[in-house]
Amino acid sequence: MIQWWNRMEFVDPEFFWLLLLLPLIVAYYIWQGKKQNADVCISTLKGFEGSDSLLARLRPLLLVLRLLALAFIIVGLARPQSTDVNTKTSTTEGIDIVLAVDVSASMLAQDFKPDRLEATKRVALDFIEGRPSDRIGVVVYAAESYTKTPITTDQSITLRAVEGIEYSSVLENGTAIGMGLATSVNRLKESNSESKVIILMTDGVNNAGFIDPKIASELAVEFGIKVYTIGIGTNGNAPSPVAQRGDGSFRFAMAPVEIDEALMKQIAADTGGKYYRATNNSKLKEIYEEIDQLETTEIEEFKFYNVQEGFRVLVLIALGLLGLEMLLRYTLFRTAA
Repeated sequence: MIQWWNRMEFVDPEFFWLLLLLPLIVAYYIWQGKKQNADVCISTLKGFEGSDSLLARLRPLLLVLRLLALAFIIVGLARPQSTDVNTKTSTTEGIDIVLAVDVSASMLAQDFKPDRLEATKRVALDFIEGRPSDRIGVVVYAAESYTKTPITTDQSITLRAVEGIEYSSVLENGTAIGMGLATSVNRLKESNSESKVIILMTDGVNNAGFIDPKIASELAVEFGIKVYTIGIGTNGNAPSPVAQRGDGSFRFAMAPVEIDEALMKQIAADTGGKYYRATNNSKLKEIYEEIDQLETTEIEEFKFYNVQEGFRVLVLIALGLLGLEMLLRYTLFRTAA
C-alpha cells in the first residue's frame, strides 16, 4: 500500500494510472477545437477587434471542472482510508520466576566491572524489564537467606528490590546455597503457574546454612520448579575482598575463584534446568539472554481495526463539480462562442 500523510493509505493505488488520461483529454480537446473551427479569409480584422466576450474566454473553465471531477473520481477509486489500530494482549501462560542472588562478601570481587554483585544487578534489571507479563520475586542469601520481594506482577517493585541489593554485614558472611534455594522454592510452592523457574546465582561453595542443597533441590523437583544455576567468577584468581578495615572498606588481594560447579550442575540437571558459567560481564549478559529465550511467555494479541473510508467525500466533490459544470454549460455558457 502507498503510505500517505496523516496515516492515510490507498487500498487500490493502481487506479492512479488513470490520471495519465487527463493530459490526453486536454490534448484531444485542443485538437478537436481546432478541427471544428473553419478558416475564413477576409481582407481585415479591424471590424472584429474587441468582439471576444468574457464568457467565450472563460469557456475552458468547463473543461477544467470536468477534469477536476474526473481526478477526484480516480482518487476515490484508489480508496483512501485511515486506519486506527487498538491492540489488546492477554497472557495465556505466565511464568513465575525467582532470582536468588548471592550477596556474600566474595561477590564484591572485581573480576567483573565494577564488581560481581553490581554486574549481576545490571543484567537482572534488563531481564526483568524484558518480562512485563511474568511474576518475578527476589531472594538474597549469604550464610542466611531472606525474601527481598515475593513474586509480583508489579515490575517497579521488583526493579527497586534488585536496585537495592547490596552487601551487608547484617547477614553473616558465607554461602548457604541450600538456604537460598529453599527460600526460593518456598516463594514458588503455592504458585498455580504452569511454569515456575528459579535463577540461582553464586560465586562460591556451600559452606553455611542448615539446609542441604540436595534437599532443597528435591523440594524444587517435588513442586515442579526448574532451576537455572549460574556460577559467577573468572577462571583462576581474582581481586577479592580478604579483610575489612575499621572504616568498613575492604582490602583486596588476589584469591582463587572456587565455585562448586559439580553441585550447581547437579541441581540444574535434577530440576530440568541448565548450568552456566559466567566469567565476565558480557558472558553473564549472554546467559541471561539465553534463559530469556528458553523461558518464553505465551501472549495472545488481539487487534481491533477502525477503518474510515475517504472515497465518499471525494465522490461527493466530483459530483458537485460535474453538477456545477452542467449548470454553467446550459446557462451562462449556452450561447457563448
